[in-house]
Amino acid sequence: MTGEGLSSTAATPEPLGGGAAEGQRVGRPGEVLAAFLRLGLTSFGGPVAHLGYFRAEFVERRRWLSDTAYADLVALCQFLPGPSSSQVGLALGLRRAGLLGALAAWCGFTLPSAILLVLFADGLGHLGDVSHAPWLHGLKIAAVAVVAQAVWSMAGSICTDRRRASVALAAACVALLVPSALGQLAAIASGAVVGLCALAPTATAAEDAPAGVGGNRRTAVAALALFAVLLVALPMAAAATGSHAIDLVARFYRSGSLVFGGGHVVLPLLQKEVVAPGFIGNDSFVAGYGAAQAVPGPLFTFAAYLGASMHPAPSGWIGAAVCFGAIYLPSALLLLGALPFWDMLRRRSSVRAAMAGVNAAVVGLLLAALYTPVFTSAIHAPPDAALALATFALLAIWRWPPWLVVVVGALGATILG
Repeated sequence: MTGEGLSSTAATPEPLGGGAAEGQRVGRPGEVLAAFLRLGLTSFGGPVAHLGYFRAEFVERRRWLSDTAYADLVALCQFLPGPSSSQVGLALGLRRAGLLGALAAWCGFTLPSAILLVLFADGLGHLGDVSHAPWLHGLKIAAVAVVAQAVWSMAGSICTDRRRASVALAAACVALLVPSALGQLAAIASGAVVGLCALAPTATAAEDAPAGVGGNRRTAVAALALFAVLLVALPMAAAATGSHAIDLVARFYRSGSLVFGGGHVVLPLLQKEVVAPGFIGNDSFVAGYGAAQAVPGPLFTFAAYLGASMHPAPSGWIGAAVCFGAIYLPSALLLLGALPFWDMLRRRSSVRAAMAGVNAAVVGLLLAALYTPVFTSAIHAPPDAALALATFALLAIWRWPPWLVVVVGALGATILG
């Protein structure tokens, strides 16, 4: 998740996807869809674990990009509002296969959990409360192993000296002492200042630059302008027309626009937008949140459950599609608008020096997240720790794929009971 070179001397560039030139798409949307669909079906554990799954799949296994480029994308998405793991997935798909690749990545990663939550809202609630099911606890334990392996690997490739390691540890302390999006942003900003003042610029090869929207800054500006226009115009249109459908779009678009940190941070915003006006009862809201914990993929897909459950119409599958699309649209527009300028800025030596500190800080944020909420929500007794160590060994030593380790975690916790 973080990236930096060993010195200010340019390193031999790592070919993108086996020797592509800068900005060249080397994959197909179908390839991207297949890769992200598997992750969408198996990625449990929240956004931090998702980033670990992404790194294992696209940096280590498929070698679509280097640790440095991956870290830069994660750092950018930490600055933007919206679901960070979904935005990283969009950026990876965009880099690999252009706009269709971004769409394929988003569909593959988010649709499985959204469909499951709509089915739950449609009446599959006979499963009851699964929040204490052993298999679900095993998924959380497997997430500990995934995040721990990501921290171990990223620290080895990024925190290559005492200064960078110190930045990472300091960022972890800030994130633990100030457990909020504000603490994360403060840690990243502090890392940038330290990098600019005390670290050598990273050795960033042109081939390793994340691909923007076809390199077209006008497209990026249009995306940013559309984001701002919709944020202002949708509430005005809802008030002028009295349309409940437009009002729903405005509420979910606003929630997706204003949340930093993603995941659980969006829940109080959504509760205010849909429970307070009486579109859904608080009990149903909490039940859906519990179901969202039991499915893979990003927590933002909770919007699909709400859209399917709310009254008056639109509800059901149409309501799910409306709310699901509205909450994701702002983060996609912001990412499309930021990437081309990010490509340009990260080539400057001063920016690369700042990014060296930012990347080290992101390692620290991942380390803090490994403790809370990942470790604290999963490890409650010695058998939990033993299963976590076993799954970590399967990942780090035996090189098992993350999805299989997830299955082992669920089965192991069920057997331990």
